[in-house]
Amino acid sequence: MKRKTTIRKNRERRELTVERNVALPAQLAWEGWTEPKHITKWWGPKGWTTTVYEMDVRPGGVWRYSLKADDNSGEEAYCRALYDEVEAPHKLVYTDTFADSEWNMVPDSEMYTTVLFEGKSGCTRISIVTQFATAEQLDHAEAMGMIEGFTDAYDRLEEYLENLMGGNATMETVTSKDGTKIAYTKQGTGPALILISSAAADHQDASQLAEHLSAHYTVYNYDRRGRGRSSDTAPYAVAREVEDIDALIEGAGGQACLFGSSSGAVLALEAASLLGNRVAKLYLYEPPFIINDSRKPVPSDYVEQLNSLIKTGNRSEAVEYFASEALGIPAEYIGYMKADPSWSKMESLAHTLAYDGQIMGTTQSGNPLPANRWSIDVPILIVTGENSEPLFHDAARALVEMLPQATVRSLAGQDHSAVMMAPNVLAKAVVDFKS
Repeated sequence: MKRKTTIRKNRERRELTVERNVALPAQLAWEGWTEPKHITKWWGPKGWTTTVYEMDVRPGGVWRYSLKADDNSGEEAYCRALYDEVEAPHKLVYTDTFADSEWNMVPDSEMYTTVLFEGKSGCTRISIVTQFATAEQLDHAEAMGMIEGFTDAYDRLEEYLENLMGGNATMETVTSKDGTKIAYTKQGTGPALILISSAAADHQDASQLAEHLSAHYTVYNYDRRGRGRSSDTAPYAVAREVEDIDALIEGAGGQACLFGSSSGAVLALEAASLLGNRVAKLYLYEPPFIINDSRKPVPSDYVEQLNSLIKTGNRSEAVEYFASEALGIPAEYIGYMKADPSWSKMESLAHTLAYDGQIMGTTQSGNPLPANRWSIDVPILIVTGENSEPLFHDAARALVEMLPQATVRSLAGQDHSAVMMAPNVLAKAVVDFKS
């Protein structure tokens, strides 16, 4: 369902505001507005196609694009914008002008545009504020259909990005303690089981696992804050993610089992340690602790480096840094990863990679796990893949020594990708431990 578009016209200020609350996280809305691969899919009114020739989103950078009618009339408009302010992911300010086919400015066509992205409960308020040189230019723009064009663009933006996220219109939400909206799917019958995703993943990555488990559990498969359809609230803290899980547990009746994969398994440990008997059982798939010399440790300034890359808009570089330093993937393979469609999705989640870095803390430093890090008194199944790197098996053994009710099981022929590549095998291990 499309949301209401709010229009405000101020002739005295020569200003037109077209505003809508869109059902998208602010970061995703920002990316939809500032990345050519996205904006060409929705920018402009219905029945027009956008071509981007240049898009350098930084102060002083230029955005050159054209809008061409799809009706074979040959009608095409060329536009050139110069960015004045860029404050990701909250504010864009640029001067927009019409141009001829040689990119020369059309006289008296300047429009001063401010786009604001304000995260709200479960959505983002996007405000397009256009200021004209004269009141007559404002009236002319309105008469030529600018309001309708922006309204169409909002519709197309929502449709495009919702499809990009999977288009699941049945997701429900709970409100976390700090007001963040956490979106989730719910399916199946039986005890409540909450799925906690790994880094660079959202609920879609565990959708098949949820399907397999739903015959035995009521499965809550959610988007962690800042991902998919969940909103986000700054500043980040691991405790806020535990509060998100607690809100889901409350909605599930006050007690639930937790399944976490990779860094999500470590978040599950944190939640179980802090929430006590609200967690009934833990299922952990390959927590990625680095506790010896089996693999190079993660740099001590890893989180700071990620945040710096995101702050400067280098999302692909942030994913590459994560792949290299946290996943330990050799440089010669990263090029192949970039060619895969999943790279774009990881870029869309890049701002949350530092969250998982904070969750891992010092547990990837090459040193033994801190004694008494977690106090948990529920049954715990730790699952590893037979073909996984030694670090995962070492981590599982270290947890068993630390947690009295922990059990380890290895899955024949599997590796770290089992959540997506072998969900039926992983689900059977969970169900077998249930009884």
